[in-house]
Amino acid sequence: MLNTHANALPYDDMYEALIAAHQGLSTEQSHALNARLVLLLANHIADLAVLQEAFRLARHSAAPEAAEAPASAMADGQAITPVVPSHAAA
Repeated sequence: MLNTHANALPYDDMYEALIAAHQGLSTEQSHALNARLVLLLANHIADLAVLQEAFRLARHSAAPEAAEAPASAMADGQAITPVVPSHAAA
C-alpha cells in the first residue's frame, strides 16, 4: 500500500536538492536524470503493487481524463513526451 500521508521529511530541503541536481543540465539530461531517479527509487521500494499505485496516482494528477485508461488503450504507437521541468525553461 502506497503511503500518501505526509512524513517528517524536510520537504523544502528535499525540493532544493532535487532542483540542484538538475541545475546546469540540458532538457535531455534532465529527463535522463528523472528516469534514473525513478528507477533507483523503484528498486528501493521493490514492491510492484506500490509502484503501480504510485504511477496511477501520478498519472491522475498529470492527466485526470487519461488516468483510468488501460495500458492497451495508450499503446497507440505514439512516443511518450515527458514534461519539461519548469526550471529548465529559465
